[in-house]
Amino acid sequence: MPSSSIFPDFVLGHPKHEKTRLSNAPKSKKPKARPPRSIRDKVPFYGKLPKYTGPYEVGTIDLEVPAREPRTFSDITRQKIHVLALETVLMTIYYPAHINAGVEVQTSAAKQKFRPTWLSRPRDLTSRGYARFATLPERLTMLWFFCTTWFTKLPAYKNARIADHWPQHGRTSTHHHKTTRMKGAPPPDGPEKPKFPLIFFSHGLGGTRTAYSSVCGEFASHGFVVVALEHRDGSGPRSIINHPDHGPGSRQERERKGNIEHRPENLDRPYDMVDFVFPKHDKYDTTPGHRVDKELRSAQIDLRLAEIHEAYLIMQDICAGKGADVAANNLRLKGAIGASKAGLDGIDWSYWTDRFHCDCVTMVGHSFGATTTVELLRQKTEDRFHYVTQGIVYDIWGMPVRPNPNHHIQVPLLGINSEAFMYWADNFNVARNITQEALDAGQPAWLLTVRGTVHISQSDFCILYPHIASLVLKMTADPVRAIDLNLDLSLDFLSRVMPSHILKPDQPFLRTLAEGKKLLDLPVLHDLPNEHQPDDKWMAIRLKIHHEGIKRIIPRSRKRYWEKLHKMGQEEVWVHLGPECVTTGTCRTCASRGKSQKSGQGPVQSSEEGDEWKSLSAKSDE
Repeated sequence: MPSSSIFPDFVLGHPKHEKTRLSNAPKSKKPKARPPRSIRDKVPFYGKLPKYTGPYEVGTIDLEVPAREPRTFSDITRQKIHVLALETVLMTIYYPAHINAGVEVQTSAAKQKFRPTWLSRPRDLTSRGYARFATLPERLTMLWFFCTTWFTKLPAYKNARIADHWPQHGRTSTHHHKTTRMKGAPPPDGPEKPKFPLIFFSHGLGGTRTAYSSVCGEFASHGFVVVALEHRDGSGPRSIINHPDHGPGSRQERERKGNIEHRPENLDRPYDMVDFVFPKHDKYDTTPGHRVDKELRSAQIDLRLAEIHEAYLIMQDICAGKGADVAANNLRLKGAIGASKAGLDGIDWSYWTDRFHCDCVTMVGHSFGATTTVELLRQKTEDRFHYVTQGIVYDIWGMPVRPNPNHHIQVPLLGINSEAFMYWADNFNVARNITQEALDAGQPAWLLTVRGTVHISQSDFCILYPHIASLVLKMTADPVRAIDLNLDLSLDFLSRVMPSHILKPDQPFLRTLAEGKKLLDLPVLHDLPNEHQPDDKWMAIRLKIHHEGIKRIIPRSRKRYWEKLHKMGQEEVWVHLGPECVTTGTCRTCASRGKSQKSGQGPVQSSEEGDEWKSLSAKSDE
């Protein structure tokens, strides 16, 4: 059971999000208020996800559609079968839902609220996949999930009708039930129905299309259509590929059209399983001090880019009024493995016609998904990614980033690190160089760190398992507050950089932005802190807390810590690079004088990957 249900606040190191009062973020140091939604969310003995804070309810749709161009990537094989292949595209769409979405007809059978489970179906196969990914016994892992998150559901509704109303001005998490059931006036010179911006989200290693539901759902609750892909590149714990007996998604058609092989032992069942693919020579290539399997990671990036483009074509068809045709090709039918009992029942695709922007896409990714985002932004000049106009990278795993002197980021960029990854010198230098690349192109770009966070702070895992985040990974920030900060920074960024024809005359998320001091306007911190820098063996894995036992035993110690920082004028966010550095020249000055490279003061450049990056960047500058 999650220890957040039974352990006191001072043991966790942060308050429980169920106890937080209504507050105005980002000034407040508490998470935004999220009252429990139902009896299920009030039961104290299993994991639960907090409701979203935006003015909209959230709906979800699961789609698995055969790829238009099935093919294999690279010559990497396991048991003489190519493991990286594009056959179908699987994604979950998070979107703003209509008023009273929870009581509308969600299925053809009955009027009921239908919420998807957080653990992807079939849950037994998914939990076994996590066991293989974590190299743990399968039965023990299944028991762990059964006792913690087996029955956890997303605070969103399956197949709800997309919202056609505007939210009120300045109303966000305050009295949420009333807020989501109240309409705002449309803009004087705008349309009666809002047209939402489109976001694509790419998960990291070990992620799924629901592992970042808190971030994706928060975006949707503020007025975005978010496409969360489940990559079939061997980076997730386990993903299911459905195959009908005949038609575009069948094995015979995939093999004929894409030169794809299938394992003989899988032919007796109507699906294939894609498990996590470990590097052949060093399965710990993700940790500092280990050499990255560049062949595998590069091929995975190429497959991910192909999946993103295929997903964009699907969304383009839906926006153009061809949603019924997309639904006809959907392989996640009721009764298919991995499909929910709702299927696509209750969806009227006519409501989706011209309801989101296809010419202004925001690409967002976490960890390896952030690496994918960087590669996509660099290839924006190519025809298939012309629609991406800005990017957000959460805690990028920079080691697989491919240095490319011929292509540079030419769009606005926001990078948000965890404090644990900030101390990883080689990785931080890659993140800094990527941000500088966008700044050198004359684009607004920021690189920040959220204090007290670890690498999984931007996913659901820290919320569902706060005891692991606090006791094992030494996370000091409130997990829900970390999500709030990431969202506030992201919305502030998008309000500044999105094309004017998207923002004007109005966008729903602009109506709920907090006024006053903005975290993106904080002064740049030129010397990297080292207050929680871990020993080398724990680098990038966890933080180091001095006098940890005393701080956990003494009640309210963590609260006093954050209050002390606030009184000293220190914020929850460190800004490392920003647009103002272009005019002052401080970015290059700080990089050249190397203050942060002094002993005990933060990252230093030492890896071959970093040297290769710098040499290629220098050549491109010349």
